[in-house]
Amino acid sequence: MLVVARRAGQWPVVAGLARGLSYGGEHAALWLAAGATAAAFDPERRAAWLRGTALVGAAHLVSMGVKRVVRRPRPRPERYAPLVPTAGRHSFPSSHASSAAAAAVAFTVLHPPLRHVAVPAAVAMCLSRLVVGVHYPSDVAAGALLGAATAAAGRDWLRATSPGGTRG
Repeated sequence: MLVVARRAGQWPVVAGLARGLSYGGEHAALWLAAGATAAAFDPERRAAWLRGTALVGAAHLVSMGVKRVVRRPRPRPERYAPLVPTAGRHSFPSSHASSAAAAAVAFTVLHPPLRHVAVPAAVAMCLSRLVVGVHYPSDVAAGALLGAATAAAGRDWLRATSPGGTRG
């Protein structure tokens, strides 16, 4: 799978999209910005959007902690040089995948029609990490599971009633 993804990265359009997603997903920036934007434009559910955004941040932080414990090196560029620089040397689990999956789950809980955008965007983010050559498939799968589990664990918190008696 990694070889197929890396070969796809030789196509300029695919490489450009993968690079853009990788840069946008650095430190969960894309997903944190999406959650903050939703909070700004949906004042009735602002607290819930901010909780969802916090879950995305939490998933990212948990993945970073696991990375520091596991310390798996990134793929070696025997055949293909990585298409993007990385913030660290360790690859397991993918923090990009963790934050993307957490956002897909949390944001879909808050607004179910978003599944048509959030889920494909999260999948594209996950695949981008393989295309740019900085993760193994197991890194991405573990990161996605970690992120989805983090957001799923916070489902009740996302749906919590705010102090004013309305759903937040």
